[in-house]
Amino acid sequence: MKAPKRIGDRQVERVIGALLRAGVIAAAVVVLAGGILYLARHGRDAPRYRSFQGEPVFLTHVDGVLKEALALRSEAIIQLGLLLLIAVPIVRVAVSLIAYLLERDWLYVGVTALVLAVLAFSLLGGVL
Repeated sequence: MKAPKRIGDRQVERVIGALLRAGVIAAAVVVLAGGILYLARHGRDAPRYRSFQGEPVFLTHVDGVLKEALALRSEAIIQLGLLLLIAVPIVRVAVSLIAYLLERDWLYVGVTALVLAVLAFSLLGGVL
């Protein structure tokens, strides 16, 4: 009976490299599209510096960003691109965890799982 084929470090590096490249490019394209749409709609608006207006509520939660981005609101599209950029390293850690699980490298599985847990905890605002 053949032993299961193990993945090599080079394969994992290639997958992670491609993932990082694709994620950053996708995030940049989404932000650029949102920026172009924003300038097309608001490029000639005069700025109002007399009063401060914070972010709209829909930009403060992921579900609001997704809903408004689907409605083609330029601010939400830009925010979606930034969320994608934040997600790239998190997905990288998750892919690394899967690779270490497949290699049965339990020390790195534990360390990577801990890093992923800390990232998830911090993204949830420290509330679980």
